[in-house]
Amino acid sequence: MTVPKADPEAVDRRSLHERIAADLRDDIMSGELAPGASLPTTARLKERFEASSATVQKALQLLKDERLVVGRAGASVTVREHRQRTVRPAALMRPGSPGAPYRWLSEAAKHGTHARIQLLDVAESRPPADVRAALELPADGIALLRGQILLVDDEPAELVESYYPLDIARGTPLAERRRIRGGTPALLTALGHPPRRSTDRVSARVPTQAQYQALRLTSGMPVLRTLRMIHSDGGRPVEVTVMVKAGHLYELQYEFTGEEPGEAGDA
Repeated sequence: MTVPKADPEAVDRRSLHERIAADLRDDIMSGELAPGASLPTTARLKERFEASSATVQKALQLLKDERLVVGRAGASVTVREHRQRTVRPAALMRPGSPGAPYRWLSEAAKHGTHARIQLLDVAESRPPADVRAALELPADGIALLRGQILLVDDEPAELVESYYPLDIARGTPLAERRRIRGGTPALLTALGHPPRRSTDRVSARVPTQAQYQALRLTSGMPVLRTLRMIHSDGGRPVEVTVMVKAGHLYELQYEFTGEEPGEAGDA
């Protein structure tokens, strides 16, 4: 990638092993080091970064802890086969067929991974301020919370907290402490509130203590936080979900087709 000239006033205050890990991480995530590929030898990394063996090993250990590479004594360090997963938000919004598995599970299976969902909580709760605003609730407003953690190959992948208006959720399977067959888009459609429009706001954040522990994070890498607002007929908000995933293990893919003349923005 093209890197602008360094600002003489700017100083990278990270330790050398963190800087080495950052450069190798970029090679991995960009595909320069493909899944299954061996990382350069310690000798080559020492020369490239003018570092000691101990510093190089600390950098490699960071990448191992982040689940980007694997290594065994006496063998080269290699990039994990599933180093980064691509998530297509639009594919997950569409209601599934009656009786079909939740779309998130189906999408994971397409990539040869085993996924499962663990339900953490179902309760009436006061949502965070941005969720209250999206649901058009007052400051003391209450919504139904469904909290889950998604696991891929038994590793925690994503924390999900979904909130629903009480007049929609009470007395329905949404309020029951069990998984919803086919996912909530199908259930909302059956309840007369079909998802019509979804808006995502994605930000990179430093993980909270709870997120750090639940996702088994091991370094200062940021998380991706997605605030998804789903509206039904008449523009009514029917679901607002906060999704948090390890930023270095996922990328989001959005696809757009066609554009009206004159609508393309300046590059």
